[in-house]
Amino acid sequence: QLQASGGGLVQAGGSLRLSCAASKLTISSYIMGWFRRAPGKEREFVADISPGRTYYADSVKGRFTISRDNAKNTVYLQMNSLKPEDTAVYYCAAAPGWGEAYDYWGQGTLVTVSS
Repeated sequence: QLQASGGGLVQAGGSLRLSCAASKLTISSYIMGWFRRAPGKEREFVADISPGRTYYADSVKGRFTISRDNAKNTVYLQMNSLKPEDTAVYYCAAAPGWGEAYDYWGQGTLVTVSS
């Protein structure tokens, strides 16, 4: 129900935009989030978005921007000033409300940042 795309190989300092296209759920009815899992590490929160609010992990604040296009039922993650430590598989997810678990997960898209 969530299809993430847009990953790839980029040099440090470069940019990528990830997309998360939803089917069978309407993103405007969910809190949409991005997470990532780096090699050998636990999955971590990156950013989330709900009407009138966005929230970012400190490690990406000022460099990443989450947005949504309700007409396209798609969530985006614009990633600028990428660093090698941003290398990870990035996942999008949907939660029905604040404090609730993310019930729906995409398959992940790999981002590799070379130094």
